[in-house]
Amino acid sequence: MHATTPAFHSRNSIQRRAAPSWMDPLGGWAVRSTAQGAHTSIQRRAAPSWMDPLGGRAVRRTAPGANSSLTRRHWLASALSACLMAGLLPGCGQSSPQVVKIGVAQPLSGDLGSRGQDMLNGVVLAVEELNQAGFSLGGRPVKLEVVSVDDASNPQRGVEVARQLVDAKVSAVIGHLNSGVSIPAAPVYAQAHIPQLAISTNPKYTTLGLPTTFRIVANDTLQAKAMGRYAAETFNTTRFAVLDDGTPYGKDLAAGAAAQLQTAKKEIVLQQTFTNKDKDFVPVVERMKALQVQSIITTLDDFQVEPLLEAMVNAGLHDVQVLGGDTLKSPLVLKKTYPMPLFATSSILEARDFTNGKAFVRKYQARFNTEVAYGSHYSYDAMHQVAAAMRRAESADPAKITEALHLIDSYVPITGYMKWNDLGEQTYSAVAVYKVVRGKWESQIRSNSW
Repeated sequence: MHATTPAFHSRNSIQRRAAPSWMDPLGGWAVRSTAQGAHTSIQRRAAPSWMDPLGGRAVRRTAPGANSSLTRRHWLASALSACLMAGLLPGCGQSSPQVVKIGVAQPLSGDLGSRGQDMLNGVVLAVEELNQAGFSLGGRPVKLEVVSVDDASNPQRGVEVARQLVDAKVSAVIGHLNSGVSIPAAPVYAQAHIPQLAISTNPKYTTLGLPTTFRIVANDTLQAKAMGRYAAETFNTTRFAVLDDGTPYGKDLAAGAAAQLQTAKKEIVLQQTFTNKDKDFVPVVERMKALQVQSIITTLDDFQVEPLLEAMVNAGLHDVQVLGGDTLKSPLVLKKTYPMPLFATSSILEARDFTNGKAFVRKYQARFNTEVAYGSHYSYDAMHQVAAAMRRAESADPAKITEALHLIDSYVPITGYMKWNDLGEQTYSAVAVYKVVRGKWESQIRSNSW
């Protein structure tokens, strides 16, 4: 599942670029500003040669061996002008910044690119609406700006882009998607006191002991219970296969579901781990056929479920029920019709399941000319909750936003309620079970107490 990232006029993208058009004298950053709506490139540079903050004089090197002097007054005027150009008013003694940067770290390329783009779109939509409504802090107008980075669903890359966002001085981060990326990136944000709002579901994310980790959906402890109990109580079968994708998300979720099945005295006749490189499932399907598997629990991604289902069809396993997690429940699986019953549990409930969800879907389609693909309504709400925390703190300081997020107790536009406990877990969250019915994922049941 590949997706390209369209150019949004309301956001910036961190990347390596040519020499900057001006330099922030306080932070050692160089920023090139292009035409309105174009990307702004940010890269770290050495301190400028003309700045001497302690000596009261400044020297600009105009040519090798040639110097020219500026008075203290001229230097201060130049520094203030550069701060204003950079939108860094806090560094110039103002109470709130002219520009507040919001980091978005998602997989914008590769097989999960469309999901990451969907998460980015939700933040972009919220930021555009907040800016249009005249967002302000302490009575001063503020412009919110999205800075997006591509973590490529890779843990090492995730840490790298987390450092980029810290260096870019973002006030909050909405990211990442994969638990295997969110977990190693979390200490980077915590060290800078930047709140991280993630849709990742592995329980380990909020057990790191970091005050900056916030989960915006239910975790896999609840989802594993939902997956195992629903299969044990609803499927009239006894012989199960459990297939996972080898990631922290997939392995732990599959293990939790398997534990529920064993508690219910179901027989697990096959367990197998795959990687995201595996797309040939004929051998495992042959084994399942030989072992007379009646139901499958899987945490494979949608791009892997597709060839798995094709192999099952070819092997005549038309009655084997398949229950997956969030990664199975996607539009990709709906592109073809399969004879076997398909189910998926998800902590990411459909936007249309909420009272205000249908209006959000229409608004989203009008803005991006595409369907909601994953959890954009959650990232949209997360951005609104960050904005609410900034208003409460009357500040864009990351540490103050983090503190406010732990205290805030308010409704959000689409999903209704977003409040965190001391660990950063949602105090109210639900997991739903969906089934493919006439080419759509239809909700069967949802609960917060599986």
